[in-house]
Order: sequence, then C-alpha cells, then structure tokens
Amino acid sequence: MRDLVEIGMGRTAMRGYDLDDVEIVPSRRTRSSKDVSLAWQIDAYRFDIPLVTHPTDAIVSPATAVRVGELGGLGVLNAEGLWARHENVEERLAEVVRAAEEEPDPAVAQKLLQKLHAAPIRPDLLALAIKQVKDSGVTVAARVSPQHAEELTPHLLAAGVEVLMVQGTIVSAEHVARDGEPLNLKRFIAELDVPVIAGGVGDYRTAMHLMRTGAAGVIVGFGESRSATTTQVLGIGVPMATAIADAAAARRDYLDETGGRYVHVLADGALNFSGDIAKAIACGADAVMLGEALAEASESPAQGYYWTAAAAHPSLPRSEITAFDGAGADLETVLFGPSSDPLGVLNLFGGLRRAMAKTGYRELKEFQKVGLMLRR
Repeated sequence: MRDLVEIGMGRTAMRGYDLDDVEIVPSRRTRSSKDVSLAWQIDAYRFDIPLVTHPTDAIVSPATAVRVGELGGLGVLNAEGLWARHENVEERLAEVVRAAEEEPDPAVAQKLLQKLHAAPIRPDLLALAIKQVKDSGVTVAARVSPQHAEELTPHLLAAGVEVLMVQGTIVSAEHVARDGEPLNLKRFIAELDVPVIAGGVGDYRTAMHLMRTGAAGVIVGFGESRSATTTQVLGIGVPMATAIADAAAARRDYLDETGGRYVHVLADGALNFSGDIAKAIACGADAVMLGEALAEASESPAQGYYWTAAAAHPSLPRSEITAFDGAGADLETVLFGPSSDPLGVLNLFGGLRRAMAKTGYRELKEFQKVGLMLRR
C-alpha cells in the first residue's frame, strides 16, 4: 500500500523518494569487477554499457553520437535541433556559448537559442547528420517530439535511423487535442519496423499505458538537472527512485500480462554521479540517459555548457543554459576513467561496475534485485 501523507485537511500526497534517499546494501557475496558485465540490449541492438544520451545539441553532435557508439553506448541526435536547421552548427553553438560567457543577462543567450530554433527543419540537413552516424557503423538513434513525430519519422527512416525516440517533457498514450488530430502512439508504433522508446513518465499508470502502445522502452523522469527548470515553470517533478521503481513494477506486470514481452525502463534525470547510475539500476532501470554528466567531456559540442531541448521552446523555455566547470577530460575518461576525482564524476561506468562487484552481482538484471535502504 502506498504511503499517503496528509498535507492539509482533506488533501493527501503520495510520499516519494529521490535517489539521494536510498542506499545500496551489500550482500554476503562479492566478486571481481572483471567478472561483471554491463551489456544491455534493446530489440536487436546490443550495447556494452547501459548508456543512452539525453538528446540535446549541447552534448550530442553527429560526431559525438559516433564516439558514444564506439565506446559502447547509444548516442541520440535531436531531430528537431540545430543540426536539422542550420549549416555550420559548430559556429552557431559557439555564438550561444559566447553569449552565455560574455553577456551579463542570461536571457541574451536564451533568446539566441530560441531564434536559432525558429529556423525551419530541413530534411536534407537532417539526413546529412544521420548519414554521418550511419556511415560509422554504430547504431543510429534520433529523437522527435510527439508534435512532430509523424511529420519527421519518414525522413528519419529513409536516412537510416534504427532506434526512434519519441520524447517530450511528458508523453502519454492518451492526448486530448482541441484542434487537429493528436498522435495515436499505438497506431504510430505499430506501423514502424524500428523499436520506439517513449517518455517521459513519472508513475506506474502512465508507464503501463505507454508499454501497451508497443514501445520497446519507456523513459522515466523529465531530465532533471541543474539546467532543467520544469519544476519551477510547471510545478511538475518526480522523485526518481520512486518513479523508477513504479515503472519497473509496471514492466513486471506487463510482462505477466503479455506472457513475456519485456519493455525496457530508461532513467532520465538526477544522474550526476556514478553512484546515481548504480542506484537507478538498483531501483529497476535497464539503462540510464545521461545529459549534464557528459557536458564536461572535451568532445561536448557546447564546450562545457548544458541545456535540454526545452531551453529553445518559443514561448515557455524550461531549461537554462548552464556552465559546468570541469577538467575537460575526454569522453572515454568520463565513462571509463582512469579518474583522479573522488566524487564520482569521472569513470562513471567503472563506478557502476565496481558497485555491482562489491554487492556480488554479475549482470544488470541481477543487480536490479540488490537490497536497498532508506536514509530516513
């Protein structure tokens, strides 16, 4: 039974827990970290580490998507981002970074980003960006918003996209529209031959609804980070430990309901340190979506700045352009070390591997059963 707390006369709220509220409990067994596998597979696509990038121009260019793929993860291009709208995107990003660094008013850089995103999407530029990733031989993934999914997906498939992500701040299986025809996610997915990852969601019921659309994966969370302002702007937030556990429960029940169809749970938000990644998997996630944790990599297109795709919304941006001060380590060091940093911001997946070894687990799905304890 869920823990309900009375917040006033006649009004209750469910109690939820963040990743900071839980700790992983060691078991009676340990093992060598050399025996631990971080491999993850969704549909026919196998990856060496359970990493999916948050689809923002700040950290994912075609070149960095390739590099993430070479290192064993899945880089996701934003099909509605700058690479789909402009030539010489590096120069455009440099303008945004320069404005963020030099202008005392942060609104200047924000307005510039909005202006750059006001340019129309060009299918030729989008195809060119995807081709760069495809030609490298790594798995090709792209993100579209629910509003533009039907319009852009044919171009993406023609260009060679192998994994499609339909992601908004909140994605549901049932959207009521006053004008126009809303996206029918179940029909949309059924007509595609590629796996679809959809989200974000924050509770059991919505996760179950998305699973029933035929999605191969469900995104849990709304990209919480130092940059994201969804809670301030919309009042909407989700404690990630509880949200992941609820979605994992939906995955288990849907597995029983369908007689064996497994839908992957991807955690997106509040993942700042290697320990957060370990806790997300321990709560039930199959993989993690990293955004700001990759912002300080030397290959990052925005040179140490980070924002989510919602930063460019024309009328209600929900992300700041935030600077991260780091050592400028390359992406391989961020993911696999070696690290001289004691806080868990480098060697992110080495940290996950060691957490699994210290608690005696060899594979990710086994680690989802590790013991947890609340700090309060």
